[in-house]
Amino acid sequence: MVFKSFRLVCILRILLIAASIYLFFYLIFDTELIATTLIVGLLSLYQFYSLFQYVEKTNRELSRFLDSIKYSDFSQTFSSPVKDSAFRELHQAFTNVIEEFQHERKERVEHFQYLQTVVEHVPVGLLTYRSDGELELINKAAKKILNISNLRHLQQLNATYPTLVAKLLSIQQGKRALIKIQCEEDILQLSIFATNFVLHGQHYRLVSIQNIQSELEEKEMEAWQNLIRVLTHEIMNSITPISSLASTTADLLPDIRDTAADARHDEIVDDIHSAIKTIQKRSNGLLQFVDNYRKLTRIPKPNFEIIGVAELIQRVTDLSRKQMENYHIELEIEIEPESLEITADPVLIEQVLINLCKNAIEAVRETDHAQIRVQSQLDARGHVNIHVQDNGPGIKPEVLDKIFIPFFTTKQNGSGIGLSLSRQIMRLHGASIGVKSNAQEGTKFTLRF
Repeated sequence: MVFKSFRLVCILRILLIAASIYLFFYLIFDTELIATTLIVGLLSLYQFYSLFQYVEKTNRELSRFLDSIKYSDFSQTFSSPVKDSAFRELHQAFTNVIEEFQHERKERVEHFQYLQTVVEHVPVGLLTYRSDGELELINKAAKKILNISNLRHLQQLNATYPTLVAKLLSIQQGKRALIKIQCEEDILQLSIFATNFVLHGQHYRLVSIQNIQSELEEKEMEAWQNLIRVLTHEIMNSITPISSLASTTADLLPDIRDTAADARHDEIVDDIHSAIKTIQKRSNGLLQFVDNYRKLTRIPKPNFEIIGVAELIQRVTDLSRKQMENYHIELEIEIEPESLEITADPVLIEQVLINLCKNAIEAVRETDHAQIRVQSQLDARGHVNIHVQDNGPGIKPEVLDKIFIPFFTTKQNGSGIGLSLSRQIMRLHGASIGVKSNAQEGTKFTLRF
């Protein structure tokens, strides 16, 4: 319709120009009307000029329209008032197309913002980078896992996580990998998955990162609990009647001795009595030993309340202060700020801190200038941390990974449940316990809420 109107207007203008030219030559050759001839000639020239302007204006409008599409500049308007119906229709057509592009662009922007919001708030860490390590995208979850605020190139992580950087640069398309890294007092067990894609001719790699340390710890503790339940059940079923029979037999032996006059017989009875007593003692000891391990499966559900960290630490250190004085251990308490609070079960958390203080005392009691430091502050992620640090001989590297395993202990008379119990209590609080130790430099346990 637009081009039909344009064509009709052009034909009418050409016919009008032809008529003007015919009239111009008629006036020249057949009349002596000089002024009229001059006016008709000027009018013909103006009609030529007007036709050219009319055609060029259409070209300019079309060129402006195409440029706006080429450069995605949809702010152009084609609604200027024009008397000519052809231009009105042309402008209306251009305006309709531009409005459609604006609508399409708006939808694309909204869709992009939606996807960007999803990427930022998804709980899985996401990294997109080029083959040379230059980063294109990193979401909040990845920043939280890696404890960074900004990242432009993977090499910026090389000082802190060299193993992770090497794996990110070498991992293949569609492959999974597990990376274990040390982050301050925490151990991170990262599961990463990679996929490659091409965008604008540039090759990119998209990697998802998940810290599965807490899930592994939970599954490990669940497995230990199931094992302990089975073992304690079977052991208790076997040992309880043995202990009972040993006790009954021990009570009957004096009557047997009284009914016999033979010295040899008395000696045999005494040997039996001694053996029965040994069986009874060891049975009771084993029952007590098993009962201690049953504590790992019987931790009560925490009763949460808001408690001041300073008050909590003061109560715990007051219980251990006398023992520290006996071993000449210097105690240092530092809480910053003093108003720090946590939401926890005070009884259970006190038990954890008592275990850690007890371990610290045992670690430094033969150390010159023994020191134990209990600190609390907010870490870089805004979490409340409580540290129990000693200057003892430290924990051997080959042992460090095993200290939270039930039954494992390096102490001669240890039960191997203190740290396991502490970790389980912290898990019930949605918190964690970590350790950092260097030979001859001491050990530092951290409770992170």
